[in-house]
Amino acid sequence: MDNKQKPQNEIKIELTPEVAHGHYSNLAMIAHSPNEFVMDFINMIPNPPQARVQSRIIMTPENAKNLFFALRDNIERFENTFGVIEQRRPVNGGAPADGNNNIPNPFKA
Repeated sequence: MDNKQKPQNEIKIELTPEVAHGHYSNLAMIAHSPNEFVMDFINMIPNPPQARVQSRIIMTPENAKNLFFALRDNIERFENTFGVIEQRRPVNGGAPADGNNNIPNPFKA
């Protein structure tokens, strides 16, 4: 194979300036159905307490599992470099949202 040929499955990924800016999220809520995973990335602020969904990502179960493995590998590399990430909140969902999608205020003492 000629070294100058590009692989046929190469995809050029476009990153617009608006998307490159990104959104800050300090909370994620995840739901799923048999066909998809829905991930809401939320920004919570303390005064006054409020939360707003910054981005909703919907993906297939297969892609969600690929994301899980990619996150796991990256967290492992991060912790090998910078030390263990301390978890300050309950894992596996923590306190559940009520029926109105209200979540407990983490800024309340």
